[in-house]
Amino acid sequence: MTDSMTTATPLPPARPDIPDDLPEHRLSLVVPMFNEAQNVAPLLERVHQSLEGYPYPWEIVLVDDGSSDATPAELRRCAKAAGPHVRVVELLRNFKQTAAMQAGIDAARGDVIVTMDGDLQNDPVDIPRMVGRLLREDLDLVAGWRKNRQDGLLLRKVPSRIANRLIARMTGVHLKDYGCSLKVFRGSAIKNVKLYGEMHRFIPAWLATVTTPQRIAQEVVNHHARVFGESKYGISRTFRVVLDLLFVYFFMRYRTRPGHFFGGIGIGLGAAGSLILAYLMGLKLFLGEDIGTRPLLFGGFFLVIAGVQMVTSGVLAELLTRVLFESGGAQAYLVRPTPALADDEGWQHGT
Repeated sequence: MTDSMTTATPLPPARPDIPDDLPEHRLSLVVPMFNEAQNVAPLLERVHQSLEGYPYPWEIVLVDDGSSDATPAELRRCAKAAGPHVRVVELLRNFKQTAAMQAGIDAARGDVIVTMDGDLQNDPVDIPRMVGRLLREDLDLVAGWRKNRQDGLLLRKVPSRIANRLIARMTGVHLKDYGCSLKVFRGSAIKNVKLYGEMHRFIPAWLATVTTPQRIAQEVVNHHARVFGESKYGISRTFRVVLDLLFVYFFMRYRTRPGHFFGGIGIGLGAAGSLILAYLMGLKLFLGEDIGTRPLLFGGFFLVIAGVQMVTSGVLAELLTRVLFESGGAQAYLVRPTPALADDEGWQHGT
């Protein structure tokens, strides 16, 4: 670190607690940032303080998510001052946090990948301890748990607690804090997960599609009140979480067999409609009753049609799934071209 990067960090002094028995690895930190110009230099200072004396190579990938303030310029300035182990990925526009996180994960080269927010609320001093647990216990994810969360009760804590319980119940991955961005992944596992839309808060659930929940753990971490900038989240995200959760539930159970989902609904609707029509047919044939103007007739007819449509949708979904898995997917973001680094370049070595 050079003097040009040093600023007053609004956090308690960092006391690195690096385990003595860390297995050999390379560490990548991924930090998405959007309009966080004031936090860039303090964040990098805090990271360097927290990883001082780290025994293995590490790097930090800072992703600018199309910021409209001075964040890109500040990222470039601080990265130049720090050295090649600080890398900047600039997205062409604001693709939102999920795509920015995916861009950073794709750019990361470490065996262990850490994600965290760039607002100084996550504390990098927790990283060595979490990495140690991941490697010693042979896990694929150690997720942070903000047990003493420094946020507003009504707008942040209460909706978060409700969402955490709902997500855990529906996905089967029981964590107390899905919203904490400080997570430590095994690189080989997280690189098999592709993130789209606004699915970053469901990463543990997505990871459970490529590994077992028994390889996912949580760790209590520090959490600090925001000092610079403004929060990018509000109460409106609660409603988006509910919609995203429905999509996650679908993909976790029916991603490779969507025909079962749509077909099951279609068979149920078709069976209900067929029973209604069979009942009306019995009234007409055996009792001679007039059924032409009965609302039940229209209900049965439309249930059968809806059932046929759902089964057809299932067939089409199965075809699209085959195309997706056979041809591969497109990226969810665009990145400004930057010179490629050799495999042994751009790593900060412990002193």
